[in-house]
Amino acid sequence: MLEVKCVSKFYGEGTTRVVALDDVSLRVDDGDFIAVMGPSGSGKSTLLNIIGGLDQPSRGEVILDGRRIDDLDENALVDIRRGDIAYVFQQYHLLPSLTAIENVLLPLLFRGGDTRPKKAMDMLRRVGLEKRADHKPGQLSGGEQQRVAIARALVGDPSLILADEPTGNMDQKTGTEILELFTRLNRDGHSIIMVTHNPEIAGQAGQTIVLKDGRVESTS
Repeated sequence: MLEVKCVSKFYGEGTTRVVALDDVSLRVDDGDFIAVMGPSGSGKSTLLNIIGGLDQPSRGEVILDGRRIDDLDENALVDIRRGDIAYVFQQYHLLPSLTAIENVLLPLLFRGGDTRPKKAMDMLRRVGLEKRADHKPGQLSGGEQQRVAIARALVGDPSLILADEPTGNMDQKTGTEILELFTRLNRDGHSIIMVTHNPEIAGQAGQTIVLKDGRVESTS
């Protein structure tokens, strides 16, 4: 379970201060699928980055499974991102010199855990790409690369997946396939927070939060 309590994020000081988030609170229970919407500059990605420990709030708290994480040092945050929380970005961030299965194995190598190919192959099979395991990113379509990125996120057994516009660079058919994959992951028990501009995608989530000027404008 995740709680974001009265989180604000400011950049700059005095008359140059920019408010990216202003007193935002939300709760994500186990198994929730939450879509975060809003215009560009509304604070969507900033909120995701604070939850995932890529940025720190100016004030407020982020609590994951009863543990406050916003004030942890970088080493502790890295451990959380390698285990409890996983990211899927609009840009796939795959290493072009590595095969699909090698890209999926990377988090386990960094974590010092089980680096046998079997687990990575299990994750590729889960996203329907086991037959493309030996292909490098340049040999894969955009949708296939995103599936590899999702498999890489899953290999650490995260309880929470943060997805920042994961279908933003895709045609409608491919985007629908990726959304269906996220829906299956949610049914399998993964909590998901997904930033999106697409109302149709948000319609598949259990709850939608709309941000405007760094504040929660509405929830539904």
